[in-house]
Amino acid sequence: MSSATYATRRAASGISFARGRNTVRLEKKSLGSISQIVIVSMITLIFGLIYAAEGTKATSFDYEISAVESEISDLNARRDDLAVEKARLTSVATAKNSTVAASMSDAVVTGYAAD
Repeated sequence: MSSATYATRRAASGISFARGRNTVRLEKKSLGSISQIVIVSMITLIFGLIYAAEGTKATSFDYEISAVESEISDLNARRDDLAVEKARLTSVATAKNSTVAASMSDAVVTGYAAD
């Protein structure tokens, strides 16, 4: 082989030989199929945990809402009972102070049937 042939091959390959330069080509390493499966599984797990956490938050808000609604219904029932009690007491006081009740005599026990 002559030196001209060597120089031509070197120029055709695109590799320049110079002092202190590495002439080894490095290949890019890519992830293997197992690594890709592990990464996809981890991402799926993370998104699943985020989804479960959001669902738990919604459930806890639902429990709080139902507790407040039951307290409201209890207070409404108590208000209705107090309204009935107020009406009863007001009607007794009104009847006692009326002119018809003032003209009536007080009731007295005269005796029982067994006497």
